[in-house]
Amino acid sequence: MNFENILVENNEGILQITIDRPTKLNALNKATIEELHVAFEDAKEDEDVKVIILTGSGEKAFVAGADISEFSDYSPKEGKALAAEGQAKLFDFIANFSKPVIAAVNGFALGGGLELAMAAHFRIASDNAKMGLPEVSLGLIPGYGGTQRLPQLVGKGRAMEMIMTAGMIDANQALQYNLVNHVVSQEELLDFAEKLAGKIMRNSLVAISSAIKAVNANYETGVNGFETEINEFGSCFGTADFEEGTSAFLNKRKADFPGN
Repeated sequence: MNFENILVENNEGILQITIDRPTKLNALNKATIEELHVAFEDAKEDEDVKVIILTGSGEKAFVAGADISEFSDYSPKEGKALAAEGQAKLFDFIANFSKPVIAAVNGFALGGGLELAMAAHFRIASDNAKMGLPEVSLGLIPGYGGTQRLPQLVGKGRAMEMIMTAGMIDANQALQYNLVNHVVSQEELLDFAEKLAGKIMRNSLVAISSAIKAVNANYETGVNGFETEINEFGSCFGTADFEEGTSAFLNKRKADFPGN
């Protein structure tokens, strides 16, 4: 598929997906959400893709929000369908993706942009990043998982304050809130993300996929996360990666995981 709103580049197993609508500060419209979905579907099936880095083009924005002009005249039924489709097609899809997804947040990550970053497995930010959920200033609430994922990451009180005030926090405050794992200069952002991806790729990607599933289970209503962990732990014993990893450890050599 030829993309109009995103750029996709694979560099030795690290797939960089860049939202590329600089004149709109990389705002998410329906077409961009669809393209991102296709790119992640392709990455899921591509054995040459090991880790995904998700970022925005330019120096101003990761994603400055949703494209409000697309839904300003929606009915309640249409609004509900918009949120349901977006969550299923992209945000929940990324959160439960079987390969590691790192959000490299450069500049503004607002509304749907912050929700997209929060759907990734973890986040790093440039020192000029600004993050917030301003939806209530438009008479809306976050609709792409923001009311659920933000409290999970920063706690209920801070999430309530951020949502109710519609304000932004800077990168250092995001780090203090545990919303991001690291803050680096904008010049270092992608290199730092690639270094983290490289560290991940030295480990068993089969085991990491199981770990993603087990961690996410703790946040699913009606799912016993401990039971999921036990099942995934047991499943690891039947993999070639487990055989190779334990053999390498016992023989004091570097593991060469066949699942990678």
